[in-house]
Amino acid sequence: MRIPRRGEVGWTGTEIEQLETVGYVMSGSRHKRMNAIRIRKENQVYTAEEKRALALITFEERQQKENKILGEFRSMLLDAQREKERAADDGIDASAQPK
Repeated sequence: MRIPRRGEVGWTGTEIEQLETVGYVMSGSRHKRMNAIRIRKENQVYTAEEKRALALITFEERQQKENKILGEFRSMLLDAQREKERAADDGIDASAQPK
């Protein structure tokens, strides 16, 4: 779907596309440079749904990264706690052990 330009007010993007496929030349269609700029700008426009989907994907990626970091931190703490318990069971002070 394309954005209506000057002189095409009142037409929807799909109606304009249908007219162009039939053979009508709409305003600005003859200018290659302007056409290229128009296409580039149309591709920059995100719909509200695309923005929401992109935000959701970004949020999920952040959550996964955060969960991974938290999991690594938890396992590190559990390893340290187990090591401390083993040292206490052996009767050795864990703080005296070289690291």
